Amino acid sequence: MPNEAEIRRTVERYAAAWKSGDMAAIVACYHDDFTLHYFGRNALSGDHIGKAASLKTLAEFSKRTKRRLVSIVSTLAGPEHGAVIAREAIGPNAVEIERVLVYAVKDGFLHECWVYDADQRPIDELVGS
Repeated sequence: MPNEAEIRRTVERYAAAWKSGDMAAIVACYHDDFTLHYFGRNALSGDHIGKAASLKTLAEFSKRTKRRLVSIVSTLAGPEHGAVIAREAIGPNAVEIERVLVYAVKDGFLHECWVYDADQRPIDELVGS
């Protein structure tokens, strides 16, 4: 089980890669057994198991929502999980929404992610059923 310092390093490395837009560095942060949990009532809701499946889902989400990172609001780390609070612009009107991404870390990589959106409704509308 990782300690708080390892969780912090992993989450901060990911946040820095995301801020820089370095896709190779972003992808390198994910564990091969990465699992993505998307909530809501849309075509991408559910559990996406494995790095390849998760990356495919993330790409489809980006395509459907036209999401763009506005800022990393905060990174957090505790003894069991880390988190990134991000502000993103989504949709044709670039509506800003805060998202909390909670991570489990394994072997210095992001192993699992639960995505909590401040307002699920526009996400569900953009992604569609």
